[in-house]
Amino acid sequence: MSIATPHIPAATPHAHAAELPPLRVAYESTPLDAILAGADVLAVFGFGTHAPAAHADPRYLRVNLEPADGEAPFEVWRVRGPVRAERRDGIAWAEGDDYAYGAIEVDESAHGDVEGAAEFAYRCLVDAIAASAKPHTLRIWNYLDAINLGAGDAERYRRFCVGRAAGLAAQGFADDYPAATGIGVRDGRRVLQIYWLAARTPGTAFENPRQVSAWRYPRQYGIKAPTFARAMRAPTQQVQVYISGTAAIVGHVSHHHDDFAKQLDETLANIDSVLAAAQVAAAARLDAGAALKAYVRRAEDLDAARRLLGEKLPAQTPTLFLLGDICRSELLVEIDGIQGA
Repeated sequence: MSIATPHIPAATPHAHAAELPPLRVAYESTPLDAILAGADVLAVFGFGTHAPAAHADPRYLRVNLEPADGEAPFEVWRVRGPVRAERRDGIAWAEGDDYAYGAIEVDESAHGDVEGAAEFAYRCLVDAIAASAKPHTLRIWNYLDAINLGAGDAERYRRFCVGRAAGLAAQGFADDYPAATGIGVRDGRRVLQIYWLAARTPGTAFENPRQVSAWRYPRQYGIKAPTFARAMRAPTQQVQVYISGTAAIVGHVSHHHDDFAKQLDETLANIDSVLAAAQVAAAARLDAGAALKAYVRRAEDLDAARRLLGEKLPAQTPTLFLLGDICRSELLVEIDGIQGA
């Protein structure tokens, strides 16, 4: 599986010989079966207990994060079709001409713990993508229960990072990672849920000048540092950037403990910085062409999240608000998204 090495280039990102059409991402309240009837639909995501738990179509996945308003629209990915979908070797898979979607859910108890489950899942992920006609990973989402449970190196997120790194290292990876998100659900199932987007042409990974690269974090944050790039610019005809989960971290240190508003400001500053590094024009950043997810730890901060983002972002910026735990217990909010879709 080929992934571009994270860096901050001084010149325009390499223009690939065969640039792809952008992935089309939207939040839609249409009934699920009507959405899945579309021949160009690559994947559909429901959120929380009000969304359908499952569907026979491999393109659908429910994420067990509760929406701020109790019910949320579906997140829908569309591509140049037609799309072919199947389940094979425990992986839900769908692909069109340019992109592939995959998802795997792994019961931790079958692999000892979250570390074992993460290593197994990432070995499966890498093997599946490498064997496909879409071998270039652009973006990965990771959801695990009770992400902050445990102290020090025993914290579940830190154990997940050890397993993820082992799964990637087994395939020969070294400091070349896609954009990614890791968020804690609260369903008590202890089932690791991972899904991803891959393409037939590689993207260009970017780092944030305001932050230490996650894969270079010092030892104080765990045995193995998190393995992801801060953003991935897609190999598309129009600018499209996949923004990793972003929070109030400057350098490698969390800022503004217990101050939601200041953490949100720092998060937006980090997103602006990485989009600038990816050479997205200032006027276009987080505009109507974006699709954002805001993960909020405390329910009492949801109103502030909606109000503050409403004040700081263009009114038409699509944003989904979800209750979820962040990878560090002191962090109250994280935002990820796709810019320029």
